[in-house]
Amino acid sequence: MKENKEGRKELDLKIWGKVMPFFRPYWKYFLTTISLNVLLVAVDVMVPLFQSYAIDHFIVPDTLEGIFSFAAIYISVIVTQMVCVFFSVRAAINIEMHVGKDLKRAQFVHLQKLSFSYYNTTPVGYIHARVMSDTLKIATVLAWGLVDMFWAFVYVVGVFVIMCLLNWKLAVIIMLVVPFIAVLTAFFQKRMLYWNREIRETNSEITGAFNEGIVGVETSKTLSMEQLNEMAFQRISGKMKDSSMTLAKLTAIYMPLVLFFSSAVTAFVLARGGYFVQEQLIALGTLSVFLSYAVGIFEPIQQLARLMSELISCQANIERVTGLLEQEPNIIDSPEVIRRYGDSVRPKKENWEPIKGAIEFRDVTFRYPDGKENVLEHFSLKIPAGTTVAIVGETGAGKSTIVNLVGRFFEPTKGQILIDGKDYRQRSQLWLHSQMGYVLQNPHLFSGSIRENIRYGRIDATDQEVEQAAISVSADKVIEKLEQGYDTDAGEGGNHLSTGEKQLISLARAILADPAIFVLDEATSSIDTATEQLIQEATERLLRGHTSFMIAHRLSTIRNADMILVMRDGKVIEQGNHKELIRKKGYYYRLYSRQFEEEQLVRAFHGKDT
Repeated sequence: MKENKEGRKELDLKIWGKVMPFFRPYWKYFLTTISLNVLLVAVDVMVPLFQSYAIDHFIVPDTLEGIFSFAAIYISVIVTQMVCVFFSVRAAINIEMHVGKDLKRAQFVHLQKLSFSYYNTTPVGYIHARVMSDTLKIATVLAWGLVDMFWAFVYVVGVFVIMCLLNWKLAVIIMLVVPFIAVLTAFFQKRMLYWNREIRETNSEITGAFNEGIVGVETSKTLSMEQLNEMAFQRISGKMKDSSMTLAKLTAIYMPLVLFFSSAVTAFVLARGGYFVQEQLIALGTLSVFLSYAVGIFEPIQQLARLMSELISCQANIERVTGLLEQEPNIIDSPEVIRRYGDSVRPKKENWEPIKGAIEFRDVTFRYPDGKENVLEHFSLKIPAGTTVAIVGETGAGKSTIVNLVGRFFEPTKGQILIDGKDYRQRSQLWLHSQMGYVLQNPHLFSGSIRENIRYGRIDATDQEVEQAAISVSADKVIEKLEQGYDTDAGEGGNHLSTGEKQLISLARAILADPAIFVLDEATSSIDTATEQLIQEATERLLRGHTSFMIAHRLSTIRNADMILVMRDGKVIEQGNHKELIRKKGYYYRLYSRQFEEEQLVRAFHGKDT
């Protein structure tokens, strides 16, 4: 997916307006921190004036008269500054945490609503970056960037006002240098911002390379790809080094230039101000104020330029996050359906009708959203409740298309799909999905114990029901061999278990849910023959009375199916039960005969080995 690398080059309030709904609930925190920053600016501007007063009233006259009153007032001002900083930081942290939390939650909720096709075409890393990195940047800029810009701007204006009131001639000297610093900062900040972006993007590539290298370590080692991987990683890390070196060079030029101008203006103020002191045109304390302002005013000016660059840079983050939030699902429930049945976040289960499992394809034509040809054309089929439907065909034949349509992960381009005699678009998606059980070829298990993974099928299930579900599919035989039994940690994605073991756990989870419709997608493709036989017997017994779809390459596993759909090149070319299709001696017959011969050869080969 193409990234918005540069974003807009100027500040666009319309883009910022998109995140204001997330910011608005916390405007009181923002108002608090802005008000406190006004007091902080006043204190920061006043501190050099205290210095001036001390020089003129204590140091020059060589007296300590009134020192205690002065010290008490000065300490009070410093304490006020500390209190302001504490509550200002606290308010800003509240903004950052709340806005970040709300943005993450909004994206997470929206991701639950997006269609299956979105996840087919969108990399996981892209989604993760939107929810984590971009959200963090937006929350940080809203909480700290805007407040810091306000402080820097008010401080610069306040300092100039005080300087002009004290001595406009010395103030002019400092003001003449400010435009040079501003132009210099803007010039370098633009380039430094560009290389900062390059570093962040390259860092993402390095993270991706690490992730791919770790996840695919087995493949890399078996294919002896270590040297190739190292060369690719060196290229990315070399790019990171070059970008970092360029940024370091720009910083190495920029910082001395700023220091030069700062030192130069300090020298001018000292020279001219010293003359004014000698001529008794200003007091020594006033000169010290100007020296403090001359040294300190350039940092806020640099900060303003840097923060403005960050604001403009952050617009790209906002566009990516709001782009995700504005992503429309391909499959949506109508307002009438949502009013009656609720949505995926707030379901109205009390209105859900029970599902018997009768399914009908009525003159269905289907084309994938990004496809150019119809996958199904004028396809009609009635599946009575409790029917076992097997879908067979070679790899890429389109076996998953029918299941995806039944699950409403996609909707017909034309025609209707009815469940229990009613178009399933007149019911909610969650209503349907909650009554479907899936056992996939590569099932996903969550981090946690095996018991917890099975219980995901029905959260309120007792331990006894969980164990009974495992027994039903012979998963107990595998679980009993594990050191901690049902309390064994499955690992991230179930990586502590073999594929076959994960399929057994996934099947137990689906059975515990007791759905009206089962989908077994190559569910026994990675299980040894003995375990497969046990699952076959359990499956035939447990699927009785449930509508079920079985997708399998191994045709020997679906001979007892009530209905077999034979697919080729995305079309259903034959349908019937096993005996009927064998008698036809068509495509299914040839497919079955070829597989039967291959299985016989494998058995003969293993027989010789023994």
